[in-house]
Parts: sequence; structure tokens; C-alpha cells
Amino acid sequence: PLLANTPFIVTGSGKFFRNVQLDPAANLGVVKIDSDGAGYHILWGLTHDAVPTSELPAHFLSHCERIKATHGKDRVIMHCHATNLIALTYVLENNTALITRKLWEGSTECLVVFPDGVGILPWMVPGTDEIGQATAQEMQKHSLVLWPFHGVFGSGPTLDETFGLIDTAEKSAEVLVKIYSMGGMKQTITREELVALGKRFGVTPLARANVLA
Repeated sequence: PLLANTPFIVTGSGKFFRNVQLDPAANLGVVKIDSDGAGYHILWGLTHDAVPTSELPAHFLSHCERIKATHGKDRVIMHCHATNLIALTYVLENNTALITRKLWEGSTECLVVFPDGVGILPWMVPGTDEIGQATAQEMQKHSLVLWPFHGVFGSGPTLDETFGLIDTAEKSAEVLVKIYSMGGMKQTITREELVALGKRFGVTPLARANVLA
């Protein structure tokens, strides 16, 4: 009901973002949520019998939570298969505090960009209401949510800011992948330095990630 009568731009199932500029109507669609919030209808696009992304439940449920969490500021939910973030889920314990802390250490800007940390789910079958509900629950607390061995969800006010959020985390993950391939960290950003960073930029780091030694 929170999204009733709201229009959304959605990507098509099985479509590739690189093809959007070549044929927007075939790869995107504008859908409007029905007045009872229980369904949708297509206003434009999704030609040739295309259908919206199979992750529509996760997108819409996440929208509901981010609208509440940000008082309507966040308007974009983006899902992608970020290579290095996925790789980390194979070698790090799938724990919100640990993965958040490592990403903060991987690049100085990360704590400033996502001080609320990165939520992470257990592995779940994609395209289901269950994974949508679990993602939305994490979106109550985090603007980034990792799906182990699969991908990431990000939330933000605009497409640019949401892409930038995911890209910042992905670049840090790339640095970490290289670090681990070279034998691991010899030194890193300390807890005290992370606290100082948060104070300088006026953000409050996720407490349980910042207390790790």
C-alpha cells in the first residue's frame, strides 16, 4: 500500500544495461503500482513481451523500507553483480560487522560514503518473496546489502548517487582482493583513525563494525 499508484522505471528480466541506450523501450519499462498495492501495470516500454526484472519483490519491498528510513529521500534501488564484492563473500566470514570493517579499511572514503555499513544475507534462492523480505529487513539499517555468491543491492536518492555508492564499495573490494592475493594486510587504517575520520566528516560509523580489533 505504501507504493500504491506510484510509477517506477524498471529494467527488463534478462536485459543488459549496456543495451538501454540502443533500445530503451526494449530494455526498460515504466510500471505503475495498482491502487491496492498488490500488482502493477505497464505504462511504457518492455516491448516484445518483455517482463520486469525477476527481483521485483526485493526492489519494491526495499523501496518501502528506504522510504521510511530516509523520510522519502531515497528513490533508487539498484541491483548488480559486482565482481569483487561477490569474491569477498567466498573468503570472508559473511558477517555484517566484519565485511563492513574490511571495506572501510580497503579505502579511506568508504566510511564516509557508507557509515551505516553493509548488510549481508545468508545465501537464498533469488527471485523469491523470501529474499525480497530479507533484503528489505536489512535495508531498514543499511543502504548496501550483499547477497553472498550473487551480488549487491544499493539504495540512494539518485541513479548517480546509488551507482557511486555501489562503485565505492566495489573499488574497495577490488583493493581487498588484491591485498589478500598478495598475502594479506601488514598494516591498515586503525580503529582510532576510523573514529577520527567519522568526526571529521560528521558521520556516525556502524558501532559493531568499529569495535572490532
